[in-house]
Amino acid sequence: MDRLGCAAGVAVRLPPAGLKALASLLDAETDRRALWLPVFMGAGVLAYYALRVEPPVWAGPAVAALGLCGIWRFRIPFAPILAAGIGFASAQFATSRALPLETGLPTHAVAIEGTIKGVERLPEGRRVAIEAVRLDNAGEPLRRTVRVRLRKTDQMPVATGDSVRLRAVIRTPAPPSYPGGWDLQRDAFYAGLGASGYALGSIERVTEATPSGAARFMQRLRETIATRIAAVVPGAAGAVSTTLLTGGQTSIPEAEHQAFRDSGLAHLLAVAGLHIGIVMGFALSLARFGFACSERASLFWPAKTLAAVVALTIGGLYMVLTGMHVPIVRSFTMACLFTLGIVAGRRVVSLRGLGFAGVVLMLLEPQEVPGVSFQMSFSAVLALISGYEALRPWLRRLHGKSWQRRLASHIVALALTSGLAGTASAPYGAYHFGHIQAYFVVANMVAVPLTAIWVMPAGLIALALMPFGLEWIALVPMGWGAEAVVWIATTTSSWPAATAPVPHIPAWGLSVFSVGLAWLGIWRTRLRLFGLLPMAIGLLSPIAEQPPDILISADARLIGVRTPAGVFVQQNQGGSAFVRDAWLQLWMEPVAKPMPGQGKAAAGAIDCDKDFCRLRPQPDAGTALLVRGPSRPNGCVGVSVVVSAEPARGLCTRPWPKLADRFTVWREGAAAIWLRPDGAVVVTDRMERGDRPWVPPPPQPRPKPIPSLPPATLDAPGPDLRP
Repeated sequence: MDRLGCAAGVAVRLPPAGLKALASLLDAETDRRALWLPVFMGAGVLAYYALRVEPPVWAGPAVAALGLCGIWRFRIPFAPILAAGIGFASAQFATSRALPLETGLPTHAVAIEGTIKGVERLPEGRRVAIEAVRLDNAGEPLRRTVRVRLRKTDQMPVATGDSVRLRAVIRTPAPPSYPGGWDLQRDAFYAGLGASGYALGSIERVTEATPSGAARFMQRLRETIATRIAAVVPGAAGAVSTTLLTGGQTSIPEAEHQAFRDSGLAHLLAVAGLHIGIVMGFALSLARFGFACSERASLFWPAKTLAAVVALTIGGLYMVLTGMHVPIVRSFTMACLFTLGIVAGRRVVSLRGLGFAGVVLMLLEPQEVPGVSFQMSFSAVLALISGYEALRPWLRRLHGKSWQRRLASHIVALALTSGLAGTASAPYGAYHFGHIQAYFVVANMVAVPLTAIWVMPAGLIALALMPFGLEWIALVPMGWGAEAVVWIATTTSSWPAATAPVPHIPAWGLSVFSVGLAWLGIWRTRLRLFGLLPMAIGLLSPIAEQPPDILISADARLIGVRTPAGVFVQQNQGGSAFVRDAWLQLWMEPVAKPMPGQGKAAAGAIDCDKDFCRLRPQPDAGTALLVRGPSRPNGCVGVSVVVSAEPARGLCTRPWPKLADRFTVWREGAAAIWLRPDGAVVVTDRMERGDRPWVPPPPQPRPKPIPSLPPATLDAPGPDLRP
């Protein structure tokens, strides 16, 4: 047979030798086909979150049942359908078990009473999460948590489990900065967060209580550890040390945090595989040494197996202590397989372990799949496992008995590890953060060994000494090492062109790249090289996407326009700097220029007078009219869309252009506008996200009050009904 039919019915004639070669490649990959099931499961999860309407509850189980029936009848071909259905159903179940949104919260200052769920240290001050909240001491307690930032001068000692009272201004989670932007409301929906805000006065502790339950106990333990670290190691070094031992990043100053991001060392602050690997490796070495000190244990006990179990136990405790975030849960799952592999004498690091960890996480926390942590973590580990598997023959040539060969081997391994992990995860970082780091390999080659050999072991020793009050013996040298890591981050980030902005990759482009990365990483024959094509298509996908010409924030306090001469923003009082920075990231611009008061700007793309600006970013595109004053325009002929921070309905007579004003964004959320030669395309946030459980319902206009009329009297004359 010399024909290979495709799904579209097109036959491609291949020579017999080519068919035999292809068949041999496919036969060699038979044992790798099961590794695609987690990929299809993730596709099912992403398909659920890509919908704009909530599917029926039976949708995911029905697809899974179809796949199961297909496997029973046709075996393998329906396994991807089963995996996708399970992923879809898992996301549905995660949504069903989440608490409903809190609606109707007051917009004015309120008195808050509740129980502290957690206390976070900030660079200046603290932030508390409060549960069982009562507002103004009335009504039923809120089902969701309220997070409040305390005043900088508030020194009242509070901890998890305490009942507190304070007065604060709170707001529900903010919507996306622009249509298609990161959905903070979805994150808050699954995190159980109902509102956040800031305190107007000092917090008052009503009762001091010992926290009940394992979760509250661990949170209070983290707070105690953070307090004792801050007492010995102040500043950014102490904040980094706290992050490594408790998992909380909120106490790191923003300048140092940005330096870690720009230098490619942000993964050191996200407790994950590196950290738990160091912890378990340190524990394994100590356990092996301890068993070796005993003659009986060395001769009669399975010392290697017992040491692996001890290391796994210590790793599990570290995972719980640091908050059980997605990367460390993935790492601990693989560590469990690692331990089982040691016990069974099998290979301990493989793609099967990574796939198993992915399945476990998608069953437990499917909402993490669209997040940067899940994507960067799994892409980096996939690249490391498959990369070392492919390069193992070349790496073996570097090994030797001389110290020069060993040193060279370690240096190459460090560079290769940083290069593989950083390159594979860079597109996901670019998608979420809008830039890539140029010196991440150099920074990691110095900072990672320093963290593994010095900082983390000292921190573990400090944790062991804390019950005796002697933690300062290890915390002082840990602080020295943390200061060195901070110096590496700040120095590397200050080098010329340390970061480079990149065009925004659309969601479909990132999906295509992910398929190519999975293809390249899963297969082991030359068949894997076909994955380079979808990876290239995904990286080039920004070419097919044009960013919007005009953006309007959800409160209409920010209106931005992109021109060839830069971004110009009209910012009213209260405009969000976070939203403005998100726009600049999307538009790949370093700064925003203020909208001119009068006159022309950007080579005539913006023409303003006292009350109006005519915006025409491209010579061959339509024109937008930006309304800034109470006057009515002379005419709207040739205007494709009217933009205003105030209500502007009825401002123009026929022909009526499209409208994006304060009422539009109040009902529909942030708006993005593309100006075309034949008109304007307006996309709102509600059009992009649709009607999902984490999207607040559209606001309803206030009912008009019914005028109260005086009651009629019997003596009052009735209406004259005569013709």
